[in-house]
Amino acid sequence: MTKIAILGANGRLGRVVARAFIDAGYDVRAITRNGKLPIELKGATAVAGDALDREALIRATEGVDIIFNGLNPIYTDWGKCMPMAENVMAACHANNALHLFPGTVYNYGSPMPQVITEDTPFRPTTEKGRIRVAMEDLFRREADAGRVRTILLRAGDFFGGTGSGSWFDLVVAAKIGNGVYTAPGPASLVHEWAYLPDFAVGFVALAKNLDKLGFYEALNFPGHPVTDLELRAAAEKAVGRPLKMTSMAWWVLRAGSPFVAMWREIVSMSYLRFESHELASMRLEDIIGEIPHTPRDQAVREALEDIGIATVSAVAKVA
Repeated sequence: MTKIAILGANGRLGRVVARAFIDAGYDVRAITRNGKLPIELKGATAVAGDALDREALIRATEGVDIIFNGLNPIYTDWGKCMPMAENVMAACHANNALHLFPGTVYNYGSPMPQVITEDTPFRPTTEKGRIRVAMEDLFRREADAGRVRTILLRAGDFFGGTGSGSWFDLVVAAKIGNGVYTAPGPASLVHEWAYLPDFAVGFVALAKNLDKLGFYEALNFPGHPVTDLELRAAAEKAVGRPLKMTSMAWWVLRAGSPFVAMWREIVSMSYLRFESHELASMRLEDIIGEIPHTPRDQAVREALEDIGIATVSAVAKVA
C-alpha cells in the first residue's frame, strides 16, 4: 500500500486532502505539531513533527512514498515559508518521496492576467508573491538536480471543508445566518475559487497517473471562476431565502493597516479581489481524465453546511 504523509494535517486543506487519500485506499500519516489526529481523519496514523525542525520532519516522514506539503503559515508568519520549504525538500530527499504541492495565483502579481494558463509568466508584485515564486524556484532546482520530484497543482481561493480561515467563511458567508451575503470585491467581477473536495481528488488522480508526468510539473486546477452575484444566487438556493448583498469594508482595513499587522498583510493582497482572473489548464484533463468538478449549487450548499450554516437540504434531512 502506498504511504503518504500529510504535512499540515490540522489545516483545512490538509484535512480534506488526507481524507481523499484515505478514501482512495492509501496508507495516510497525518503529521501535526502535537501529534494529535483531527477527528475527520479516522483511518490515518497520527505522527508529531515540526516543519521548522528538519531532523524531526525527516523522522516523522520516514518510509513514506509521497509527502503532501499542506503547510501554510498565517499571513503574518510568512517568513517561515522558505525554511519550511527547504526542510520539506530535505525530508523528501531523505525518504526518496514524491512531493505534492498546492500552488497559488499570488505568483502573477498585479495587474492579474484575466486567464492564467500553465505558460503564463510569473510577475509577482507583493512580498507573498515573491516568496511563492522563490519556493517554486527551489522545488524546480531540486527536481532539475534529480533530488526531489515535485508535482504542483495550482488553485484559486478555497471553499469547502471544516474549519476557518478562508475568504468564504470569514467574509462571504460570515453573515449569511443574518440574511446578508458579503462581497469582498465588485459583485460582477470573476474570481477563481477551488472547491476543496474537488481539489483534493485532483491530487489523488495525479498520484495515480505519475507515469504521465515529468520530474517537475506545475499544473492548473480550473475550479469555479464565478462572480459574487453568481455565488450569492447559489447561496440563496442553499438557504432557501433572499440574501442582501453588502460590500466588505476595505476602508476600515486600510485605515487600520499601519497599526494591525494582519490587516496590513490582507490589504497588501487586496488586488486579488479587484482584478478579474481565472485558471485554465492545457494539460490536466489529458493526464487525469475528467477534472473533478462539483456543480456550483451543490458545492456552495455543502460548503455552507461544513461551516455550520443551515441549508434547506440539511433541514429536510433532519425533518
